[in-house]
Amino acid sequence: MDNYISVKNLLKTYEGKTALNHISLSVPRNSIFGLLGPNGAGKTTFIRILNKIIAFDSGEITIDNKPLNKFKVSSIGYLPEERGLYKKMKVADQIIYFAMLKGLDKTTARKKTYQLLKKFNMLSWAGLKLQELSKGMQQKVQFLITIIHDPDLLILDEPFTGFDPINQQIIKNEILQLHKNGKTIIFSTHQMASVEELCDYIVLINNGQNILEGKISQIKQQFKQNIFQISFQSPTDLPPNQMFQILESDKLNYKIKLSPQYTSNQLLLYVAQYGNILSFNEILPSLQDIFIQVVQKTQTPQS
Repeated sequence: MDNYISVKNLLKTYEGKTALNHISLSVPRNSIFGLLGPNGAGKTTFIRILNKIIAFDSGEITIDNKPLNKFKVSSIGYLPEERGLYKKMKVADQIIYFAMLKGLDKTTARKKTYQLLKKFNMLSWAGLKLQELSKGMQQKVQFLITIIHDPDLLILDEPFTGFDPINQQIIKNEILQLHKNGKTIIFSTHQMASVEELCDYIVLINNGQNILEGKISQIKQQFKQNIFQISFQSPTDLPPNQMFQILESDKLNYKIKLSPQYTSNQLLLYVAQYGNILSFNEILPSLQDIFIQVVQKTQTPQS
């Protein structure tokens, strides 16, 4: 696997408190990578280190095969959870200003600003001061500032905060398009449904340590519990069998836990004797369920 970011044995402490405890992880190139964890887990510290806002104590970070100290921050598009825009500055002027800070000349910055405003149906806002916009619309401006310089790496921290469902979908579609265009995207959020929808890989951090990492599909297989949902065409009585345990049933729909020594094919052949099957599906755990299960196992006991 070609990793765009590699982190080895990363340590960061604040006044004796360990924020990142010798953490190691890899972000595959051109992936949408979910950075997950409960509040205070170390996610924000990690993001700030990648953006060279703070230094780390020890360890090693490479981005695009370059040590972090030789990687240009201008190649990162960072959308922070705490937004930082100028309330009295006009929308277009603000986007142009930040684009120039990222290395674009004024002519290019202005051209790209109005291209993005048009693309996102925001041209009518160009001359408005930021404080005249709703919180969600201000967030949209912040997103345009994040992507205007066409960065190779995007770090999006709670990108959907303040958005209504329509604008959430607009931003999701743009994230997917950026991914299609070859960008590597770190996506930090507590919205597990969005992670399942967008991300290829995740890392779950708790107490400054990596407690789970990998491809989402493989993680779900790792945590599956052999539970199946079976729907029949007409009411059906399934007799008890050592092969499975019936968890729920209304005679049309059965939720069944298969014993580990049997296969799904054996289960399907057995239940097919008793009625016409409309659907037969394995129920995989949600990312939300996995998150809660793993974090609870690694919580530090309170003294």
